[in-house]
Amino acid sequence: MTLKPLADRVVVKPVDVEETSKGGIILPGSAKEKPQVAEVVAVGPGGIVDGNEVKMLVKVGDRVITAKYTGTEVKYDGIEYSIVRQNDILAIVE
Repeated sequence: MTLKPLADRVVVKPVDVEETSKGGIILPGSAKEKPQVAEVVAVGPGGIVDGNEVKMLVKVGDRVITAKYTGTEVKYDGIEYSIVRQNDILAIVE
């Protein structure tokens, strides 16, 4: 069984972030921000969403930057994912 997003939804998996600050200080879990860089795991088909045609611009394997505090967090097969709308993706990291 796999996750298959609908319409303009995208399933992303947060990319692990370093656990030390730039100055070398180890950060406790409570001091870390939610990572904004994620890897695209699955992409919906696009189509007509809210009366507008949506063409999907991201593909599986892309690294993207998402807006903070967006999407729905889900845990599937022990792995944490976020399901976001394509318009909540701010950039593709190349």
